Amino acid sequence: MSDIVLASTSPWRRALLEKLGLAFECAAPLTDETPQPGEPPRHLVLRLAQEKAQSLAQRFPHHLIIGSDQVCMLEGEITGKPLTEENARQQLTRASGNIVTFYTGLALFNSATGHLQTECEPFDVHFRHLSAQEIEDYVRKENPLHCAGSFKSEGLGIALFDRLEGRDPNTLVGLPLIALCQMLRREGCNPLSR
Repeated sequence: MSDIVLASTSPWRRALLEKLGLAFECAAPLTDETPQPGEPPRHLVLRLAQEKAQSLAQRFPHHLIIGSDQVCMLEGEITGKPLTEENARQQLTRASGNIVTFYTGLALFNSATGHLQTECEPFDVHFRHLSAQEIEDYVRKENPLHCAGSFKSEGLGIALFDRLEGRDPNTLVGLPLIALCQMLRREGCNPLSR
C-alpha cells in the first residue's frame, strides 16, 4: 500500500499525478461540493480541496492525502461542465475573445500529524475570436462535454486560444504539480529522490 492518496476518481488528475513517478492510490472523497451562498470561487475551491483530503483521514490514518477542486470563471460566473453539445457551443461562444479564469484549489493533508497545506492556483485562458463554424467543428471533433469551459487544453482545444497565462500548465487540467511538489517536499517526500 502507498503512503500517498489522491482523493479523486478523475482520470485526468490520476494521469497528472502519475507524471511524478510516485506510488499512490486513488479513493473517492466523501464531500458535498455544493457552493455556500455568496462563496467566492477561490474560497470554494480551497474549502473543497481541504474537505476532500480530510474526508479520507479515518480510512487512511498515516498518509499524505491530496485533495483538489477546480472552477472555471467566465464573465464573473462559474461555468460548469456543458454536458450537451448545445451548452458547449454556448459556452465557447461566450468565451470567444474573452479570458476564462480557472481557480484550482490544492490541499495536502498529513493524516498522521494533522498538518494541512492549501493553495489556490489561478490560470488564465485567453480565447481568440472564434467563428460559429470553428466552434461547431471543435465540439464535433473533441466532444468536450465533461470538461469545465467546454474544451480540452491538452488536446485540440489548444487551437482555440490566443495565449495561456499561469505558473503551471498542469493546473489547467486539474492538479497543480509545481505547488504539489513544494508541499510534498515540506512533508519530506521529494519526488526526485524517491
